[in-house]
Amino acid sequence: MLKKRHIAILGSTGSIGTQALEVIAAHPDEFELEVLTAHSSAHLLIEQARKFKPNAVVIGRDDLYEQVQEALDPLDIKVYAGQNALCSVVQMEQIDIVLTAMVGYAGLLPTIKAIEAGKHIALANKE
Repeated sequence: MLKKRHIAILGSTGSIGTQALEVIAAHPDEFELEVLTAHSSAHLLIEQARKFKPNAVVIGRDDLYEQVQEALDPLDIKVYAGQNALCSVVQMEQIDIVLTAMVGYAGLLPTIKAIEAGKHIALANKE
């Protein structure tokens, strides 16, 4: 039996991120979702977190932090905000794979941090 792969999805609310979540949902024996991130789609990020119950979420916009924190507080999911948080969560020890599905070069710095931390990288960029 294969060991579950622990994954972080940067850009989980976009089209690529939501498709990745469908794959994870179809293969729960193969993947464990650790982190979900979104820039500003707080409502969808909250919905995804309630369904998949990751260990942490990051909302890119600091002004949306309280909204996400309050919604997820009962679920014991860690909530972070901003670029620095994004760069930190990709280095979490339990993460094996970081899927970067962010617009343009927004995912460059967190991807570099994930590489420096020895993570496997899956890049998905439509630009």
